[in-house]
Amino acid sequence: MQESHHNRQVWSFSLYFCLGVVVCETFHYSVPEEKKSGSLVANVLKDLKVDVKGLSARRAQLASEGTKQYFQLDPHTGTVILQDRIDREALCSQKDPCILHSEIVLENPLQVHRIEVQIEDVNDNSPQFSKKQFLFEIPEQTPLNTRFLLESATDADRGDNAVQNYTLSLNDHFRLGIQSHSDGSKSAELILEKQLDREENAQLFLILSAIDGGTPKRTGTANIVIDVLDNNDNVPQFQQTLYNVKLLENASPNTLVAKVEATDRDVGSNADITYSFSQVPENVLRSFKLNKHTGELAVAGLIDYEENRNYAINIKATDGGGLSDYCKVKVEVEDTNDNAPEVTLTSLISPLPEDSPTDTVVALFRVTDRDSGDNGRTACTTEANLPFLLKASANNYYQLVTQQTLDREKASEYNITIAAIDQGSPRLTSVRIISVQISDINDNSPVFEKSSYEMQLWENNIPGLLIGLVQARDLDTERNAKIMYSVLPGKVSGQPVSSYVSINSETGNLYAIRSLDFEQVKDFQVTVRAVDSGSPPLSSEAIVRVAVMDENDNAPFILYPLQNGSSPSSDLVPRGAEAGYLVTKVVAVDRDSGQNSWLSYELLKATEPGLFSVGAQNGEVKTMRPINKRDSFKQKLIIGVRDNGHPTQSTSATLSILLVDGFSDPYMKMVAVPKDEVVEQEDRTLIMYLVICLAVISFIFLLSVVVFVSIKIHKRRKFIETSTMNFPVGPNFPENHGDADAGSLSRAYNYEVCLAGGSLNSEFRFLRPLFPVFSVEPAQSQGVQRISPSSQDLPSHEVEGQLKCQARGAVSEDAAARSGGPSCTGNQPITANANIGQNDWLSYQ
Repeated sequence: MQESHHNRQVWSFSLYFCLGVVVCETFHYSVPEEKKSGSLVANVLKDLKVDVKGLSARRAQLASEGTKQYFQLDPHTGTVILQDRIDREALCSQKDPCILHSEIVLENPLQVHRIEVQIEDVNDNSPQFSKKQFLFEIPEQTPLNTRFLLESATDADRGDNAVQNYTLSLNDHFRLGIQSHSDGSKSAELILEKQLDREENAQLFLILSAIDGGTPKRTGTANIVIDVLDNNDNVPQFQQTLYNVKLLENASPNTLVAKVEATDRDVGSNADITYSFSQVPENVLRSFKLNKHTGELAVAGLIDYEENRNYAINIKATDGGGLSDYCKVKVEVEDTNDNAPEVTLTSLISPLPEDSPTDTVVALFRVTDRDSGDNGRTACTTEANLPFLLKASANNYYQLVTQQTLDREKASEYNITIAAIDQGSPRLTSVRIISVQISDINDNSPVFEKSSYEMQLWENNIPGLLIGLVQARDLDTERNAKIMYSVLPGKVSGQPVSSYVSINSETGNLYAIRSLDFEQVKDFQVTVRAVDSGSPPLSSEAIVRVAVMDENDNAPFILYPLQNGSSPSSDLVPRGAEAGYLVTKVVAVDRDSGQNSWLSYELLKATEPGLFSVGAQNGEVKTMRPINKRDSFKQKLIIGVRDNGHPTQSTSATLSILLVDGFSDPYMKMVAVPKDEVVEQEDRTLIMYLVICLAVISFIFLLSVVVFVSIKIHKRRKFIETSTMNFPVGPNFPENHGDADAGSLSRAYNYEVCLAGGSLNSEFRFLRPLFPVFSVEPAQSQGVQRISPSSQDLPSHEVEGQLKCQARGAVSEDAAARSGGPSCTGNQPITANANIGQNDWLSYQ
């Protein structure tokens, strides 16, 4: 309607004007907005029906309505061009269409042609909301399908370029309703679809988008914050919505700025009002504080005019039910001269290599002062005795450069104080500390705490046992100070050192790989190398001496008498021995060392405890009292040998001692056992065994006796034959040679005496003549010792002789085998007593 009415007015005016002038005609053109200056609008030659010459001859002119000329006519070409850029929204606002009127005047004859140029809209404006965020406080019991009108977005463009649609971000409670109006505009509203539950979700955040219809489409957004409230029907109200106050900068803390007050018609908790800041920037929170109970706004921090000249503080009053009202406090800050110089660091090299050359630029900074005049003129200084120098540059820039070599090991960090002072009154100074880290280069080798280490390790250690720790330190840092340890190749007892110890490459812990034996390896040394991880790597070495400590892991070993598992040897003691008589000596050794090898001897068990004693230190077995006839013929001693280690190790030796009559030389003992006593003891024992054996296995025993007797006869015959061959016999020996001494034998005989080393219960003794002997010759090669009476006078009825058989060499195995009888073993003395002639001799085997 408006457009048609406007067209009728234009045609009426044109008709009226044409009636007053010769002729007129209206031309219609269009041009988009935002075209740059000089753009072509139209060529009017064709519409005016004139050529270029006619247009110039008739002095064509273009006149625009209004004070500003947007178009220009070129009389030489007939083109109408833009003289200035046109903004449709600034020119016509919301008027549509937007038309600019001009006139072309031709002279001779006078003609006036009206030109209408329509400014077409382009989509150069996005939809906008009045606020970036809209807050809705909705009680949780609001009925479903309740509508909440949203503020419409505005778009300076028109038509299709204006707002065409609205969208809402996805959510569970609301959907968006679009309302179209008669003027073509659209509005949006929130429609509640799902019941709100404040306990489940007290606040919702939605995004409302407005979209225009241009190409490309433009969009404007606003945030919708929905606070879900408890039921409350009265909203607090401030007494005034705007408070204007003035505040001097640098006001002291707790200075009262303003007091806001709101009232609520409700009662109880819904009328309890608390005050809080509402969507205020961070600088407001730093500078002001609000008493939530009284509404008093006070200074909390520094108020700086140069930082903020005014503050707009939104304060919210909320009752106990969650309903709120808002007011605004505008604070205007009044200025004072209070600005100190500012040091602004532009660049900094940190960390700085310690091998940096002199005049290296470490830092570049600028000193500024927000004041003016003398208050803004500054000077900059730094502390002395530093390896850095301050150089001034243009525009208040300063360079911090090195003036001497650096050493990180002496100083790894420098905190350089930069002091800037202005020329105001009073003078203000600011200080900036620049921290420069000195980075490391690998210029230090690892250094061990000691050049050599002394460590101890007990023998019989478990493999993998920690021996000790070696540590090296590197004055460098990070990778240059990361140390790796290794054991250099070497030999220990002819074997690689790597088979004895290993080292943790990171910690320096030294471990034993194998179990060591002090008796094999008493000490050894290894060389440990420490290498850092720098480039190039640096290293150092240290000697580690490991002493193997002895443990008491070896029991004493009996050397004499030999304990070889067979029957122990017997030592012979004359019955006439007095107290202190040396019977024998127990010899033992210990492979350990030190006090672990100190041995002590003790008598553990004896047939007659009071008869013998053992030397605690030397192991000598001696008689404690004279031997009498009542003492048992066979004595058995168990002697313990104990070392001095911890724990103590011990062993024992078993000695068999025979008490015999008829000899006095302790070095040559010959057997002279009372026959009656031996026979009596053997008879009792044999009778007991015979009764038992006959009752149990009589048949087997008889068979065994037959076999045993047969074997013994066979061995006896073999022995006699062998002896006859080995020993010479003198057939012309006088039979009555031995009659010179009364009581002597008429002939000389050899006697074989066999003594078993076991108990008396298991011994068999044989005393039988072997053969006559006519000459005396040594027969060591045959394992026989021959003894002739001395030239001295002997007793008429007794000859004493002794023979001491050694375990090794005394009687060879061949001689024993040829003789067919038992041989002396160990260190068993054998004593024999017989009445013989002066030229007779005895042979003992």
